Amino acid sequence: MAAFLKNDLSDDGEVNNVKPKHKQLAALCYRDGKKGREILMVTSSRGRWILPKGWPMKGKKDREAAMIEAWEEAGVKGGKLKRRPVGKYLAAKVNKHGDEELAETKVYQVKVKDTRKKYPESNKRDRKWVSPKKAAKLVTEDGLRSILKSFK
Repeated sequence: MAAFLKNDLSDDGEVNNVKPKHKQLAALCYRDGKKGREILMVTSSRGRWILPKGWPMKGKKDREAAMIEAWEEAGVKGGKLKRRPVGKYLAAKVNKHGDEELAETKVYQVKVKDTRKKYPESNKRDRKWVSPKKAAKLVTEDGLRSILKSFK
């Protein structure tokens, strides 16, 4: 992660007076397992562990787009979706030219009722259920790590 993301964040989400260039939406999918709460993690296109996430979709509310990403990337078919985000974080995205650009990701909570073995990206991604503590250790974004650590 770029150093500016760790050290130069202001209260209003600006970095060095630059607002995030991109907006993304993520689904924090969870269930109550035998050993307590578990979070569903998926691999990114680069092999990192992340929450299912994507871009806003025309004609869809942000939370609806997050739920669509949960289906496409993690096979979440049924779940109770919170109306408001549980948090947001900033991260660097690398564009097609190799430059870093700032993105803000809103995170929506989904209590998972059902998952499927076959889903649109099942052949591209791995998924696994882990504790919030383990999920926080798997991710590379500090802001997402904070959201996961505080998830009860």
